[in-house]
Amino acid sequence: MKLNLKSLYKEKIIPSMIKEFGYKNIEQVPRITKISVNRGIGEASKNSKELDASVQEMALMIGQQPTVNKSKKSVAGFKIRDGMSIGASVTLRKEKMYTFLTKLIHVVLPRIRDFRGISANSFDGRGNYNLGLKEQLIFPEISYDDVTEIRGLDISIVTTAKTDEEARALLKAFGMPFAKV
Repeated sequence: MKLNLKSLYKEKIIPSMIKEFGYKNIEQVPRITKISVNRGIGEASKNSKELDASVQEMALMIGQQPTVNKSKKSVAGFKIRDGMSIGASVTLRKEKMYTFLTKLIHVVLPRIRDFRGISANSFDGRGNYNLGLKEQLIFPEISYDDVTEIRGLDISIVTTAKTDEEARALLKAFGMPFAKV
């Protein structure tokens, strides 16, 4: 049986959230609106092959082609000029978002060495969760032999929750493995 987070949300999470928080309407129940994944690539200013390799890696990991981000202004300290490629990002919505979240929770996070759960303190105060991964090798699509350099990526899960407590309950219901405090 394939685990479908969208049907899990409709069948189990909505009723349990209504019961726990006392919402009067189904529309008040928080939901995940999008997942943003981005990666800064500082070496791209010197080596365009690094940028291409990183973009290809992200497309494999996420299942959607990332957009290349360019610098908006020159910063001499970082040796960056206006318009240089400095990163890549992807915004996932609807089915691709649920597919990526399923893979993140059930495949990727358990592959982290010495994994004891993710921090429950990474909420931003408005119900959004941010997670940083240190290496791309924990994704099953990435071959160890093809990796030239270890790079991390940042994942932001954006919800409609008003408080961090509601967002934490929502993500925990989806199966997010928060660390025991």
